[in-house]
Amino acid sequence: MKKISILVLFAILSFHHAQAQAVPIFNGKDINNWTIHGTEKWYVDHGELICESGPDKQYGYLSTNKAYKNFTLTVEFKQEANGNSGVFFRSSIEGTKISGWQAEVAPPNLHTGGIYESYGRGWLIKPKPEDEQWLKMGEWNTMKVTAIGDEVSTWLNGHEMIHIKDEKIGKGEGFIALQIHDGGGIKVKWRNLKIEEFK
Repeated sequence: MKKISILVLFAILSFHHAQAQAVPIFNGKDINNWTIHGTEKWYVDHGELICESGPDKQYGYLSTNKAYKNFTLTVEFKQEANGNSGVFFRSSIEGTKISGWQAEVAPPNLHTGGIYESYGRGWLIKPKPEDEQWLKMGEWNTMKVTAIGDEVSTWLNGHEMIHIKDEKIGKGEGFIALQIHDGGGIKVKWRNLKIEEFK
């Protein structure tokens, strides 16, 4: 019994230590530690980060000024209007031409949580059709993206969406970025963006 109690205590302490490592990458006030790419709209309102199509209706990105290699990223998003967006990782950009990998955020049945390689191989993996149901359109959703070495997993509202092992992803380097898809009419709210880094 004593041995079990020690193990339970160790597990609890380990859990809290892991939780303590997650740090915000959005302060709820401004986007001073981020860079805007393109002419689409990025702004903060009532502690929420908003991305919204502008008059040009083109692709737009908001990238971290820091690069992240191995991490677990947790974000909450709420899709309004079209809701076609995404979370890029290990990415780089020239103008609005982004190279890297995207954890998809999209309207229902359009593969939220899947992994897309921009200006490369396209879709690498999509969620199973039965897992499309976990998206709550028009409500707050929680997405988690873990990238360690050449393995990537995503979760949506507590459900694992995909797991992929890919050599090219493993060699990737770069920032994290949020996307506005082209076409216009898009508005997505974000909050509680936190990251835990690993060596």
